Amino acid sequence: MALFYVARYAGPEAAGAEAEADGRARALLERLRCRARERQLQKQPPQQEPSEPAEAAQTAQAAGKRRRRPRRTRRRKSGGAPGSPHAPPCKRRKADDEDEDAGAGRASRGEAGPWDSGPRGADAPPRPRFCRAESSEEAPAGNSVGAEAAGSPEGQGGPPPEEASGPPAHALVLGGFGRSKAPKVQAFLPAWLAEPSCVGKSVTEGLVPIDDIPEVHPDLRKRLRAQGISSYFPVQAAVIPALLESTANGFLVSRGGYRPSDLCVSAPTGSGKTLAFVIPVVQALLRRAVCQVRALVVLPTKELAQQVSKVFSVYTDATPLRVALVTGQKSLAKEQESLVQDTADGFRCLADIVVATPGRLVDHVEQTPGFSLQHLRFLVIDEADRVIDSMHQAWLPRVVAAAFPSEGSRDPFALLQRTQPRAVTAASVCCPQMPLQKLLFSATLTQNPEKLQQLGLYRPRLFSTGSVHGGLRDPDVDVAGDLGGKYTFPAGLTHRYVPCSLRLKPLVVLHLILEMNLSRVLCFTNSRENSHRLFLLVQAFGGVRVADFSSRYGPGARKLILKRFQQGKIQLLISTDATARGIDVQGVQLVVNYDAPQYLRTYVHRVGRTARAGKSGQAFTLLLEVQERRFVRMLREGGVPRLERHDAPSELLQPLVPRYQEALSQLERAVREEQRQKAA
Repeated sequence: MALFYVARYAGPEAAGAEAEADGRARALLERLRCRARERQLQKQPPQQEPSEPAEAAQTAQAAGKRRRRPRRTRRRKSGGAPGSPHAPPCKRRKADDEDEDAGAGRASRGEAGPWDSGPRGADAPPRPRFCRAESSEEAPAGNSVGAEAAGSPEGQGGPPPEEASGPPAHALVLGGFGRSKAPKVQAFLPAWLAEPSCVGKSVTEGLVPIDDIPEVHPDLRKRLRAQGISSYFPVQAAVIPALLESTANGFLVSRGGYRPSDLCVSAPTGSGKTLAFVIPVVQALLRRAVCQVRALVVLPTKELAQQVSKVFSVYTDATPLRVALVTGQKSLAKEQESLVQDTADGFRCLADIVVATPGRLVDHVEQTPGFSLQHLRFLVIDEADRVIDSMHQAWLPRVVAAAFPSEGSRDPFALLQRTQPRAVTAASVCCPQMPLQKLLFSATLTQNPEKLQQLGLYRPRLFSTGSVHGGLRDPDVDVAGDLGGKYTFPAGLTHRYVPCSLRLKPLVVLHLILEMNLSRVLCFTNSRENSHRLFLLVQAFGGVRVADFSSRYGPGARKLILKRFQQGKIQLLISTDATARGIDVQGVQLVVNYDAPQYLRTYVHRVGRTARAGKSGQAFTLLLEVQERRFVRMLREGGVPRLERHDAPSELLQPLVPRYQEALSQLERAVREEQRQKAA
């Protein structure tokens, strides 16, 4: 309970009445406090109780010490006693006039109001600072007789001591505002996110022979064996039957005649996600009669799109299906020739499956005559988290709008014409139509429902290699929720970090490559300038076949660099994050993070270039002293099973210093020459 003492402007004739009421209030407060102390003593082991006069003296002395404040002393010098006309005005008098009148009436009757902790006595605790007109002067001695009379239970008519209630002696009149840790709000997830279909994360265990899934077409199984594949990885064994079930009755309707559910797949890098959607899509389109764009695969980078296009070409080689790649590596006119053909009877589609990047796809939707997506059956979004991040380009709404005919262009006599999705009723399913099924794949798929809502998923189903999710999963917000970490890493991957100074980072990279004698090493930097300068330095050092890969080079040059790296002609490839997404380079033994990644999601994709398809690999990250603590905590929260420290002693680096100093001099001359050529 809080205590408000109200000082009213009163004349000399009311001073005596107020002083008497003040004395009674002080005595009542003392009586309440004494009873509170008695209750506390009853809960504690019996001790010798001090005498009442001594206790009262101690209480009065403590109250007097608490009242000795410089501010109140100055007020006592400048103003009169409480209740005098010369007392300074209250700070909040205008807002509390009614409360003051009511409080004064209660004080005169010895009652406690809703904001009072009890009447004030000579040894009462200090009054709150809401009223700046109060004084710390004690009541006149003449009020002591009235206080004793008011303090007796018979004179006041109050309850007996055992029934009285009041604050304990050590409690604050105004307080109890100590800091307390607020309970963490648990995010509420939809059922499909909170209860996913769990898939084994190890690609070396739980393999399923290809003959154990008879739904796959015999020709495709024959093609799988020709590629050296005899078993499905766990992700493939779970996703392929689910997709084939949605096309069991043809690609017009799903099982039971209803619209099929959209699928989301979250699995570690190198777990076979690409083949998990290539096989079902190719099999679903084998029975098509007319060539139309029925499958659209959207990927964030040109290199990744080219890689997926090659996989589709392998499994459509002996079929009538055609695959088109539109990424901007060719001119718009050349790509238009691979998509549509202008004939005397109108435009004729030339591609059943289109693999594209978002920007180039929008260009063809808006600028290519005859390019239609109204027969689209599958919309596959690979590396979905990055594609969602590029939603500011508004490519997805344009693609979805192009997949549905406008109201004015709809032919009332056309059969199986697609309509905008609406509530599922008997009338909405009476006319069969081709559904648009969305398939999302990523190693770092977001678990944020707000972001996934942008995709407009229909009754989605999630396949995940992680545990049951208990919270949101966003690597830039980044909210923790899984018991086993945010992401899943390949089982054969070893994580290490190397503490070093900024000056010795290139020397540490050279030491790791020369010491381990590896044939394929992938080194990541955070900018293309760092990538190019490190390339020049290693090239000047000598002894290492090195190349850099960034946006400095055109599509043709980058394609050639990746090809040479896959062939083993390049030992060290220094790259930006352009190759961190989905690029499958066979035989990468070591990944070096020359610049520490700022986000956990970036680290997941970088180190995922090694230890793919059940093989082993290593990942080294060079850390400055100021980066070490944050990086270790980030990986621990991300679910890295074990992070080892790898030191590079100075005695091992010392033999490389003379050549390193000479390489630095050559790097300086090379940078000056490049700057001169740009200025020319």
